[in-house]
Amino acid sequence: MREELFLGIDIGSVSTNVVLIDKKGEVIESIYLRTQGKPIEILQKALGTLYEKYGDRLKIKGVGTTGSGRHLASLVVGADIVKNEITAHAKSAIFFVPDVRTIIEIGGQDSKIILIKDRIVIDFAMNTICAAGTGSFLDRQAERLNIPIEKFGEIAIKSQNPVRIAGRCAVFAESDMIHKQQLGHPCEDILFGLCLALARNYLANLAKGKRLESPILFQGGVAANIAMKKAFEELLGIQIIVPKYYNVMGAIGIALLAKERTKGLITKFRGFENIHRCKFETKGFECRDCSNYCEVVSFYNNGNLVARWGDKCQKYSSNRNYHIENSKNL
Repeated sequence: MREELFLGIDIGSVSTNVVLIDKKGEVIESIYLRTQGKPIEILQKALGTLYEKYGDRLKIKGVGTTGSGRHLASLVVGADIVKNEITAHAKSAIFFVPDVRTIIEIGGQDSKIILIKDRIVIDFAMNTICAAGTGSFLDRQAERLNIPIEKFGEIAIKSQNPVRIAGRCAVFAESDMIHKQQLGHPCEDILFGLCLALARNYLANLAKGKRLESPILFQGGVAANIAMKKAFEELLGIQIIVPKYYNVMGAIGIALLAKERTKGLITKFRGFENIHRCKFETKGFECRDCSNYCEVVSFYNNGNLVARWGDKCQKYSSNRNYHIENSKNL
């Protein structure tokens, strides 16, 4: 086992990704788990899996967190750096393909486009509102057709005459798909039609007004679907690259950033055994001190209040004397 290892954690609404890299950036281990609405528990499970496999041979020199649950994860593990998904995905893409110009990233609940020039992010856009442009769109339709999502691409890529499905709205797309089924169209034509619908939705919304130049990398869980890669290639007329670690690129990116941040410094990482022993929990309350009615989240470590967030005025999040509770709101 290499002596200097760096830990990258990417917690999203659908998946929790954890990677270990060495000082050269080589991926030593990667773990991809479903978050299942339990980010703390799943993160502890992933870290426990690493510790069970490597034990005391693991010498962590730096830790980074990213994803929608990055701040929560940073409190659990003791992160040295916390960055958003755009920064993390761009970092890993540039590491593997230095001249990358465009990143297409589609996850379970959101999607992103990142434009890069001279190894610098020059533009980006995100979709976190409409399901029609995300992996959940395909998951839902595969479930309706009683097809395992793992087999979706394999079947869809056999299509000879894909049907056109209205993909601007997930609800309308489902109605349109049912209609195509009733007309008797083959399953593979409907599936590839769905892939094209998602790709068109993505390009019409996130890529609108943007120039997509190659090399183009396709990242995120949906990149596992070979039919989605084909759909983008047909619509763009450009070859799409799916990197080896397409589903954990965010975690790799933040691990690389942690390596840079901790150079010559001592990591804040709590240690695998400490994280396993600690009892982390969150509690929420609604602040009624003004008309904003902020939903404040309190984070506890072994019963001790460690941090708070969610308040627009920072009445609670900026207060480090957490023992002074506002009983009116709790």
